[in-house]
Amino acid sequence: MSGFLAVLVVVLIFVVIFQIAKASEYVSILKGEKKSRQQNNRINGFLLIAFLILGLIGVWWCNDILKDKILGESASDHGEGIDSMIKVTLILTGIVFVITQILLFWFAYKYQEKEGRKAFYFPHNNKLEVIWTVIPAIALTVLVAFGLKHWFRLTSEAPKDAAVVEITGQQFNWLFRYPGKDGLLGSKFYKNINNATNPVGQDWTDDLNKDDFMASEMHIVVGKPVKLIIGAKDVVHDVGLAHFRLKMDAVPGIPTTLWFTPKFTTAEMKKKTNNPDFTYEISCDQMCGEGHYSMRGVIVVETQEEYDAWVAKQVSQYSLAHTSDAPAAPAEKADSAATKTVAAN
Repeated sequence: MSGFLAVLVVVLIFVVIFQIAKASEYVSILKGEKKSRQQNNRINGFLLIAFLILGLIGVWWCNDILKDKILGESASDHGEGIDSMIKVTLILTGIVFVITQILLFWFAYKYQEKEGRKAFYFPHNNKLEVIWTVIPAIALTVLVAFGLKHWFRLTSEAPKDAAVVEITGQQFNWLFRYPGKDGLLGSKFYKNINNATNPVGQDWTDDLNKDDFMASEMHIVVGKPVKLIIGAKDVVHDVGLAHFRLKMDAVPGIPTTLWFTPKFTTAEMKKKTNNPDFTYEISCDQMCGEGHYSMRGVIVVETQEEYDAWVAKQVSQYSLAHTSDAPAAPAEKADSAATKTVAAN
């Protein structure tokens, strides 16, 4: 409430200043066009300085109250580097922003129209052009180099002991496939897709598919690298992992990959954020249709013991797709079971 009142007061101040300016403008018009213009310049110059001061205070205030509240600490080791890069970028661009804005508004105030002052104009200056071209180019090259360093790291080959999870985007949800005990995902073909029994098009003639299983949410182990193999069934989606500071396009027919190591379990993040309902989320960061807003996935980061217990409960997709192929119970056993039931009654 106090924040709302502060904003309301600032808005009212600007409204009052605007009304005073308009009244002054009307008065100055009666005095003559030249005097009116000069009077307007003085008023505008004062407003520019006021806007500069209030604007810089607002920038500092927003940064102070929001810097640690938007996403909090990165939940992956890769994310630490991304956060550092963002801080360096904000510091460099922030310094340039403050300097240029102060010069812009101060010059507009200082060099307003006055009697006996004539504007100086020059069409060309090699020295200035070199300065404002070379310095930004060097700064941006350094920032791009930092960005490429982190990009090559998260898209590089994952460690050999990394877990593997396949994420497939479809309008408007995510499908997760895990390899079985062999640690290898079976092949798939888009013509095999059946939304009821084979949602990603696994090739059942490939023995590697016999133990692969699918899940409604992604489970990964804290402190253990995980490699994501990302794709899509229909249109371009984008796997957004805000808490891990990662994102990657999901493109139909073109698998993309990235890997990272989670630092905190979901339970630990609930304590860190003081939010008992906290969950790691997968968002779709690419507009993909009318249901784009609802395309949300859940990631559960847990200990190795918890993960192993969860995996033990999973059933392979092959078994689910071939339940009708299971052999019927022998007649003798069926009769025996029926006899025991009757005897019990």
